Amino acid sequence: MQDVCNSQEILQDYAMELDRADVALLNAVQKNNRLTSEELADKVGLSPTACQRRLKRLRSLGVIEADVSIVSPKAVGRPVTMIVMVSLERERADIVDRFKSSIRNTREVMIGYYVTGDADFILIVTAKDMEEYEEFTRRFFYENHDIKGFKTMVVMDRVKATFAVPIEI
Repeated sequence: MQDVCNSQEILQDYAMELDRADVALLNAVQKNNRLTSEELADKVGLSPTACQRRLKRLRSLGVIEADVSIVSPKAVGRPVTMIVMVSLERERADIVDRFKSSIRNTREVMIGYYVTGDADFILIVTAKDMEEYEEFTRRFFYENHDIKGFKTMVVMDRVKATFAVPIEI
């Protein structure tokens, strides 16, 4: 736990130390992480080597968590997306940790948030059809005795899909 706190403090301190070039780099790679060093250099006004050095530092500090591609669910045969609010029987550390682990290890769960409010968790779940989602609910929710209940909302239209964080200096 101490390591997590220290790394969060480091990130908070670092966030205050981002300069204009870091912000420009982060904004550029959030839009397109396939830009070459030369293209990044043109956008942010640094040399290609300086861009790579800064990106390496931002990755090592955990400011950049991952370099990923956003895949169209429809294009890969998973057009059904659900937002699921999950309530646990009890909020005990072992139950919460166990459920977090099951979220991380379940491929249908695209995103999982531990939240405050009416539910304990919000999940973004994908399926190829409603039959597959029903099978998922039986396996993931009904067979888990730590779950008090869940409510599902079916997404009608994905209006925006991004992980871009607004960054300003």
